Amino acid sequence: MLPKFEVMSQGQEHPELKWAKENRKAIRKHFSGLKRRTTKSSQGRALDAAFHEQHDAEFRKRDCLTCANCCRTTSPIFRDRDIDRLAKHLRMRPSDLIEAHLQLDDEGDYVLRVAPCPFLDLADNKCSVYEHRPAACREYPHTNRKNMAGILDLTERNTRVCPAVASMVRGMMGTTEPR
Repeated sequence: MLPKFEVMSQGQEHPELKWAKENRKAIRKHFSGLKRRTTKSSQGRALDAAFHEQHDAEFRKRDCLTCANCCRTTSPIFRDRDIDRLAKHLRMRPSDLIEAHLQLDDEGDYVLRVAPCPFLDLADNKCSVYEHRPAACREYPHTNRKNMAGILDLTERNTRVCPAVASMVRGMMGTTEPR
């Protein structure tokens, strides 16, 4: 059984996210150092192992349904296979799904038109299309994948979206309490 984390009410900032915002420069400096030190594959594997250890420990104690900040504030990228899978589940044509919910971003990727996600139930933070959600949602917060050195910029941004990522990075930096 997961311990119950405090559910943040609308407009209330999670202490881990507050810490990440207040320590943004220190986090960037830490990640810059990680990038410089992970030029060899053995160092990259060590970085992956450190993130995976933090990830596993964090998600043994954290229930994402108490937060859902990622679903409330950001959009995943929708690949063609995500659009096709979700459209099939919703019994609509992919073009209708795109018209109703998606737009192209500056990089040419499909993203949601609005936040919070239209598939998020705001009462209980559950996803109404969970089994059919995009790969980016399935993989979020991307801290248990290989080649973490290649996504450190994304991980740094995610410290300001996901309390779990902020907590992982705080642990890796050796800081025990949010300031």
